[in-house]
Amino acid sequence: MKKLTLGLIAGLALLRFGVAAADWQTDLPTAQAQAKTENKMVLLDFTGSDWCGWCIKFKKEALDTPEFGEYAAKNLVLVEVDFPRKKEQSADQKKANKALGSKYHVDGYPTFVVLSKDGKEIGRQEGYAPGGATAFIAKLEKFKAKN
Repeated sequence: MKKLTLGLIAGLALLRFGVAAADWQTDLPTAQAQAKTENKMVLLDFTGSDWCGWCIKFKKEALDTPEFGEYAAKNLVLVEVDFPRKKEQSADQKKANKALGSKYHVDGYPTFVVLSKDGKEIGRQEGYAPGGATAFIAKLEKFKAKN
């Protein structure tokens, strides 16, 4: 019984801290299929992860928090659409990301596009927004409510 209790506590601790490192995908079709199956929204994060100061700041203040991780696990399928300058990417990934940037008319970073489980755009945030995870989650909830 003692081992079981310790195992559960350790597992919950890992889950709690692991939630902050949310599971970001890079393939939208796979994410959309998952969202439909799990009845979740898709969050596209158009970012310059290794050079965009506002992207890095927002990631630290909102996306990397346990609060956002917990919300995302229940409500979102996450897709990072990255346009790095130093980080290696395959030619296919670069091409796919460029196509998504064009499709969703992304002109600056960060840009967040929220899709319904059926792939319809239901909201977006362009640029950095203060307030951390709490403010961002509130905005996502508004998008969810009008869906």
